[in-house]
Amino acid sequence: MTGRELPPSSPFAGDDGSADPAVAAALAALQDGSGTVPALVDALAGTRVLVPVLAELEVEDVVVHDGHAHTVDKEASAGIVALQAPDGRTALPVFTSVATMAAWRTDARPVPSDVARAALSAVTEGWEVLVVDPGGPTTVLVPRPAVWALAQQEPWRPAVIAERVDPEVRDAIVAAVATVPGVVSVDAVPGSRAEVAVVVALVAGLDRAGLDAVLAQVNGALAGVELVATRVDSVELRPRAAG
Repeated sequence: MTGRELPPSSPFAGDDGSADPAVAAALAALQDGSGTVPALVDALAGTRVLVPVLAELEVEDVVVHDGHAHTVDKEASAGIVALQAPDGRTALPVFTSVATMAAWRTDARPVPSDVARAALSAVTEGWEVLVVDPGGPTTVLVPRPAVWALAQQEPWRPAVIAERVDPEVRDAIVAAVATVPGVVSVDAVPGSRAEVAVVVALVAGLDRAGLDAVLAQVNGALAGVELVATRVDSVELRPRAAG
């Protein structure tokens, strides 16, 4: 096996450092276009991942995913590294095998952890997403609601399924926003800049100050919906004038 052996004192001492077969299959499916991130998250549940520890972090580390650079953003105790996702959020890198970690950094020490503990550590640090195998061959960003679900050892229920917003999520958004003065109608659809786009038709004739006031109330209404906070990774607003 390429890379370092797992620490002999670890509760995972019998682990040979290879990827879980179901996780490896889910990553391979994503690479060939037949897989999905929810399928990968399901496969990750209950498995062991490797968290990298670096002896020194003076040199900026960069990893590319989908053409975007992730850079070392901060460190926790013991030299655990965080990466910056393309949208600016902080991510904890986790690896499926010793080999994929060695492909990323040969000087990284693998610390085995069950994925729930790794996800909980990320949440505790305020790091919002996980990056699986940032050195490839397949790199995947695990969104915030999925990280929370892994940390709580619960199934992840994506807000968008088969290019449709889950009806429960849509209904919660509509119920919260429809009562905002100035909103004529509201809908929730898959977003282009975020996971979910909230389309709000507004009363005609609003000036800039009036528009800003209504949108601020819409944002406030969305922030108060627990279902949105726990199940929606990100939201964009699409205001338009009511026809």
